[in-house]
Amino acid sequence: MNLTGEQKRTIVAAWLGWTLDAFDFFLLTFLLKDIAKEFGVEVSAVAYALFLTLAMRFVGAFIFGRIGDKWGRKPALMLDILCYSIIGALAAFSPNLWVFLVLRALFGVAMGGEWGLGSSLAMESIPPQARGTVSGFLQCGYPSGFLLAAIVYGLIYGHTFGGYTVGWRAMFLLSVLPAFVVLFIRSSVPESPAFEASQAHEKPALWATVAEHKGLVLYMVLLMLCFNLFSHGTQDLYPTFLQKQHNFDPATVSWITIVANLGAIAGGLAFGHWSEKIGRVRAITIASLIALPAIPLWAFGTTPVLLALGAFVMQIAVQGAWGVIPAHLNELSPSAARATIPAFVYQAGNFLASYNAPLQAKIAEGNGGDYGLALAVVAAVVAIAIVVVIWFSPERRGHVLTAH
Repeated sequence: MNLTGEQKRTIVAAWLGWTLDAFDFFLLTFLLKDIAKEFGVEVSAVAYALFLTLAMRFVGAFIFGRIGDKWGRKPALMLDILCYSIIGALAAFSPNLWVFLVLRALFGVAMGGEWGLGSSLAMESIPPQARGTVSGFLQCGYPSGFLLAAIVYGLIYGHTFGGYTVGWRAMFLLSVLPAFVVLFIRSSVPESPAFEASQAHEKPALWATVAEHKGLVLYMVLLMLCFNLFSHGTQDLYPTFLQKQHNFDPATVSWITIVANLGAIAGGLAFGHWSEKIGRVRAITIASLIALPAIPLWAFGTTPVLLALGAFVMQIAVQGAWGVIPAHLNELSPSAARATIPAFVYQAGNFLASYNAPLQAKIAEGNGGDYGLALAVVAAVVAIAIVVVIWFSPERRGHVLTAH
């Protein structure tokens, strides 16, 4: 895979943006129990923060996608990263649950723009034959962020430094760190060549483009509903499952989550690369099927080692399937709205799946605290649904991407 220095820097910038975005999102998944304790509510009440973040990403995908289609992928990505960094850090100062929920909703708006902007900037800047491998690498930003959150949680949460014990509020202050990525993007990353070439042509209106391809757009939303249930249904409440159902300490929760995300990174890289050889549809199908035999260990294992093994295989499946998505959505999307439509359908699917965390928490609370059951039901149903839905997808591997 021969890439220029500019192309490599563009890929790194997109990966960093998504990694640090995911880092902030997944910090919350480790802190649900303690936030609930401070505010005097059930975990399911705090889990609404996950719901609001995911639901509002749909809004951010549209707003920042339109900015990216009009003024360029690069400036829109810089603005987006600044917004989610600042809003994420403000959650540390929440005086009550309601303010915390509002801030996480606003964080969702900012988070919603990053994936589409980063993926379109990268995919429009590289040769078609590199797209599958780069797709897997970019999507690995998500488990990389989860991995980073797990490491930070295990190393500093609850520990005392200089007489101060690190609690959940201090953890959110780390959210300001992604702002420094903007400096790298501004100085080292060029604008998308496809976007620059498109400035010489008049583009059709967004809604005219959507109307022309409405069947495809609706299909993509359905596909992303399934995919978002697959990822968030297997990730968001897993630390809570380990904490509440198994009573593991932060160090154990951290290393199990680290193992899971090492599997996720391996799956994303492997299946993204293989999709260039066997096609996007086949790669997604095989990855999704791997989830089914992982469920007994992942949800019902009785020791940390067995749970970690199950989590490792489960996340190979989940992020293996996801590793193909940045390339697949960009290849399916109409060229005139590529910064908007991949992110829009992704986050529309996210919106439809956004109630997953409160729903799983309520299922668990209604079954004697059995989070394993709630996790297993969603994982099994959604894995099978993806296998069915993906076979209706067009295969456009190697399709030349333009922006006009």
